[in-house]
This record gives sequence, C-alpha cells and structure tokens, in this order.
Amino acid sequence: MTGVRLDGPELPPRSGGKARQLIVFLHGLGADGNDLIGLADHWAALMPNAHFASPHAPEPCDMAPMGRQWFSLRTREPAALLEGVKRAAPMLNAYLDAKLAALGLSERALALVGFSQGTMTSLYVAYRRPKGVGAVLGYSGRMIGGERLAEEALAKPPTLLIHGDADEVVPVGAIFEAAQALGSAEIPAQWHVSADIGHGIAPDGLEIGGRFLLDTVGRH
Repeated sequence: MTGVRLDGPELPPRSGGKARQLIVFLHGLGADGNDLIGLADHWAALMPNAHFASPHAPEPCDMAPMGRQWFSLRTREPAALLEGVKRAAPMLNAYLDAKLAALGLSERALALVGFSQGTMTSLYVAYRRPKGVGAVLGYSGRMIGGERLAEEALAKPPTLLIHGDADEVVPVGAIFEAAQALGSAEIPAQWHVSADIGHGIAPDGLEIGGRFLLDTVGRH
C-alpha cells in the first residue's frame, strides 16, 4: 500500500475565516471517512475556527463487503496488529503533514480523534511523530505496541480515552491497559467510562470530548 494518498470528507471553519485548528477523525473497521465527519457539527460551535477532516482508511475492509480498514484484523495476534499499524502509519503521517502545510498550521494545532480501529491507529501514530500532535481523543479503542511506548515515544501530547462499559466489541478493560501504558511513558492522560454504552459514542462522551479538544487545541 506504499504510496497510497489518503483523502476524505472535510468541513472548513464555521467562522468562514482561516483555520486555527485541524481536527482529524480516524474511523473504525468497515466504515469510511463519512462515518465520523458528522461529529464536526457537534463541535464546530465550540471551535468555529477549526477545520475538520475525516480521511478514508487506505485498504478495503477484508472482513466486510464494503468499507475501509487501517489494517487487517483477521489475525488478532499482537505481532500482526503491530505490523499492520506500522504499515498504516506512514500513509497517515503523510496525510497529516500535507493538511497542516496546506492550512499553514503547526502540530500544536492538530488533534487526532479516533474511534475503535481509528483509536488504535491514533494511539500508535501520535506519540511517534517527530513533532507529535496537539492532542489525542480516542473512543472505544485499544493500544497496540503499548509495551514499547515508553522507549519509542517522541512526543507526549495530552490524551483522553473514552469507552462504554458495555462495549461488546472492544472490552472496557482496554481503556485501563492503554492508560497504564500512557502513564508508564509519562504521557498526560485522562479517561472516562460511559455507563450502559456499547461500542459507540455516548452523549456524555461527545460533550467531554468536545471540552477536551477546546482546552487542548481549541484556544490557539
């Protein structure tokens, strides 16, 4: 997949002015960029100068007749997952670099917002970018390569993890494993568990996530 250029739906700043933040959504397995771009409608009022972008993952989903994937989840062995996310990382980094350059923004103005496999990808890429990102918000995901994070982290952006306690796809325990890895790497992290919520984003998670983005990148 080397050389694949990512693209997907975007929403320019509601203010009509120059972008001051870049919020990039990374969707889950079997979806595409259209799945999360609607979150921009909830957060644009908080951050009217934010440019929202939601790229389609680079590969066709190999577990469904439609949709995309950042990497295959047919094999859940840790080594296979790590190899998959490492393959996706350069493509995502190239996309982020191009978007920042086009908007004239620095990495401090960039937030990654992931859902499920998009969170896995965000949590791998964000800390290993030479200049990092401004913030990471991950919903319903898990960390890949957490045992390597302390030695591999090049940046330590503030991170918020949100998960439903009734998640039937990625068990809620994944949030605590990720938080432990982040703590061991001395990366500032917060977490929130939404009650009686499965594999999705609850209203409280949406509100808490929006406030986090505002407090981290939204005041630039």
